[in-house]
Amino acid sequence: MHGAKQRPAAAHPGQWVLIAPEAATDFPESPDSEPLFTKLRNPSTGEATLYLFNSGAQQLFEVKAFHEENRSWFIGQTVQQDGRLLFVTPMDPLFLLLYYLIKADKEQQGKFQPLDQVVLDSDYPNCPLLLKCADVKQYIHHITEVKEIGSQKFHKYSQEKTLKWLKKKVNQTVKALKSNNITVGERVYAATFISSKQITDTEEDYVRYAHGLISEYIPEDLSKELLKYLGLPELKSPAAEPPLKKRKLSDGPVEAEEDYTKFNSSNLKTKKANSKMSAAQKALAKVDKTGMKSISAFFSSKPKASK
Repeated sequence: MHGAKQRPAAAHPGQWVLIAPEAATDFPESPDSEPLFTKLRNPSTGEATLYLFNSGAQQLFEVKAFHEENRSWFIGQTVQQDGRLLFVTPMDPLFLLLYYLIKADKEQQGKFQPLDQVVLDSDYPNCPLLLKCADVKQYIHHITEVKEIGSQKFHKYSQEKTLKWLKKKVNQTVKALKSNNITVGERVYAATFISSKQITDTEEDYVRYAHGLISEYIPEDLSKELLKYLGLPELKSPAAEPPLKKRKLSDGPVEAEEDYTKFNSSNLKTKKANSKMSAAQKALAKVDKTGMKSISAFFSSKPKASK
């Protein structure tokens, strides 16, 4: 069993926070006073995913669960059966905003709108808190076109800007992979079922692997566009080898003009009959039957004597 660590008042950017999952429910609902665990729409799948806002909702964190069997927590004077560990890491909120920006761009046909009218979701009422994050205010221009009318700003999704921004993310990821001496070549080929005895980490391998990591936070269509923007061809697994041909019953080819009625000959019937005979029947068939009457002769009617 584990003792739950005391949670900090706020999670700082770049810091890993380790807490018990049951303790997450103790946080108040007000984002202005304490950290807030809440479900938001996953930017890649659109499904509910757990995230964390720090005090004042200035920073967004991704929450990942690590689970092992036979683990529990001491919390106060109680024992909680759920022994999962929650790993909390900083998350760029622009990834989550992309879902709403792309959706609005399709529905409103590219019209400029205030962000507070775009980032609305009845299924996830806390999603407007994303707009309070400092990164959104500072970097929203990386994924949108912006127009200012008076003191109000209007935005619309820009795929061109977004791809440029995502490419920077890929390059930053490549740099981090290299600086930490992480081998990626085998992982890239294993993901596409391409076998190779000697795999070396090329620049393309790093870029492709980084693209895969970034793709976990963007829609599939945008991931494909990013792949093209990076100049990477799609990896295709080798074509499946055709099944082995069955051995023919004869060495010669069977032609369509051949007389197929020969397969109904008496010889073929005899062979089939012999194949079904028992060992005793086969031995009896080899006995010399000269002068012997068939068994049916004993049951046939006797010829009448002539008067």
